[in-house]
Amino acid sequence: MRVYAFIDSQNLNLGIRSAGWKLDFRKFRLYLKNKYQVQKAFLFIGYVAGNERLYTFLQKSGYILIFKPTLEVKKGVKSYIKGNVDAELVLHAMIEFPNYDKAIIVSGDGDFYCLIEYLEQQGKLAKVLVPTRKYSRLLRKFNKQKYIVQLSLLQKKLEYKSGKNANK
Repeated sequence: MRVYAFIDSQNLNLGIRSAGWKLDFRKFRLYLKNKYQVQKAFLFIGYVAGNERLYTFLQKSGYILIFKPTLEVKKGVKSYIKGNVDAELVLHAMIEFPNYDKAIIVSGDGDFYCLIEYLEQQGKLAKVLVPTRKYSRLLRKFNKQKYIVQLSLLQKKLEYKSGKNANK
């Protein structure tokens, strides 16, 4: 069985950080491989010049990176980087549709409701991995069907730890 994962990196990263911890992306890729037999893990991420070391690390960890151009948005005196990857994730899930038997969507964003619903109707939805227990109400119906997995419950297994005991 061919299983692909489609990962909204910003939703995943910000969700996990809001829970007070940092995701170890290498451990997460191994988790996807070992738990769900994910052959390809597409990571949708905004491209920011200067982050090349991060992108190289992610690729070496086994992710296929799909970049979205980013914009610098100013709000008063503050500015932040915006790179919404929703359309790219849906597009790639559909481009790859004939190539996988099951898909895992990693996001708690309700914007993916139509994609998740379609994958379920086609018998191709494996799981929806949400960062925390706080995810879109639109996705709640998939919890009743046992598709939802809360990554916050796997903190001990997936947390990034710095220092000499980092990989234990």
